[in-house]
Amino acid sequence: MKNLKYLFFSFLLLGLYSCNEVEDVLEDNGVPTPEALPALTAGTADFSNYVALGNSLTIGVTDNGVFIATQENSYPNILAGQFAMAGGGEFKQAMTEDNYGGLSFAGNRIYGPRLVFNGSGPAGLESVIGPITVGNDLLNSPAGPFNNLGVPGARSFHMLAPGYGNLANLPLGLANPYACRLTGSTPDATMIELAVAQSPTFISLWIGANDVLSYATSGGSNGALTPTATFNASMDGIAAALSATGAQGVMANIPYVTDIPFFTTVPHNPVPLDAATAAAVNGGYAAYNGGIATIAGLGAITAEEAAMRTITFAEGPNAVVIEDETLTDLSAYGLPNYRQATENDLVVLLASSFIGTLADPNNPASVNGVGVPLADNWVLTGEDITQIITGAPTIVASEISEITGATDSINDKISTIATQLGYAHFDANDMFQQIFSGDITYNSFNPNASLVFGGMISLDGVHPTSRGYALIANEFLKAIDETFGSNFEASGNLVDIGDYPTNYSPMLQ
Repeated sequence: MKNLKYLFFSFLLLGLYSCNEVEDVLEDNGVPTPEALPALTAGTADFSNYVALGNSLTIGVTDNGVFIATQENSYPNILAGQFAMAGGGEFKQAMTEDNYGGLSFAGNRIYGPRLVFNGSGPAGLESVIGPITVGNDLLNSPAGPFNNLGVPGARSFHMLAPGYGNLANLPLGLANPYACRLTGSTPDATMIELAVAQSPTFISLWIGANDVLSYATSGGSNGALTPTATFNASMDGIAAALSATGAQGVMANIPYVTDIPFFTTVPHNPVPLDAATAAAVNGGYAAYNGGIATIAGLGAITAEEAAMRTITFAEGPNAVVIEDETLTDLSAYGLPNYRQATENDLVVLLASSFIGTLADPNNPASVNGVGVPLADNWVLTGEDITQIITGAPTIVASEISEITGATDSINDKISTIATQLGYAHFDANDMFQQIFSGDITYNSFNPNASLVFGGMISLDGVHPTSRGYALIANEFLKAIDETFGSNFEASGNLVDIGDYPTNYSPMLQ
């Protein structure tokens, strides 16, 4: 009888639906109805020929690799998919051959395969599935022209550099392997020239990260930050070339790179010691500490710097000992530039593989980070040092302070150029700050910057996951809406970031 009752009720509802609009029935029963979304419009934007310019973030690097899946999920390819619903045309990329990642030249590896999660942390693909052949060879590059002109490693001035994509310049260190995949029959063409030659109607430009990142990831020891004058001149040259096309576009600024997991995963104090070991290590540094005290007494360094340079271990977790080139040079006194790291210093991710191991297997006192200080390239210093120079105290900026200042300058210029060109401006720095602090919620997801499980940053600790790129694409679309009157967001045409993965299986080939 119960079943008959429910069956009768079902027929009654069907009768109601057949006689009335669904919305009327819902309203009559007190159920709110969703508002109809407006139709998608491009506004004043012309997406018919979209070209993307930039670096590794533009090509879609994930897990330290370029491979089919991440190219398909690059933010420009996601944008092109949405643009296609609003008048956008074909979007061509220089696709790789497989999902292994890596790149070779005449069979010789330039870059190895991608990283994967091995159950405990990031690991090389081959350590999980065994040896593979890198299938992407520069001698077999696909034919262009390409709409995605993202080049891993490119700085601002590389966009204007002739021969940056010429294979003949590769042995000289003057070319970029990924740029060589884009130039085709015009090997000396610049990236900007490749873009302009396609008569684009809409352009995205995200450049500047490598102008600080290359310096940062090397612990401030590889090359230098791009000088402000060089960056500004490069951006002026890029702007002039793009302006001549008459194309519309969108630009993004760069985040503070020191907040990415590459710098925030390894703590400054990862060395656990028992009381006896700590006492033995302190004995080993007694002469050094005594020398520092003597020099401080002579007035060659401040009391603050002397305290910073004094090395002391105790039972429990301890800060690593590091070399710091920003300290006062005491080589004339026979003393090295050693100190222990503080919470303001950033130990790079790659140092996790050897901190606590023996530099000399036959010497138990040669523990890396304890008896053997970490070299400058393994640490990004965060302590401004007050030195006594010609008798006067002078502040020497830390590497992190230098990077922060350079980032602010770069972002000011990007904002100026975007305004000058009439481009939309995506404040990527603000978005990433929200992600780094865990203050952003997106489609019920709460992405953060934790390595492996945060959802936003991939296994290399630098580049976004594919889900991260989807979120970035949505933010680009919102900026475009605001400037050109399109309505990707209001019409429900942002992408669902949950449709994009955060990790790729080692079995993906």
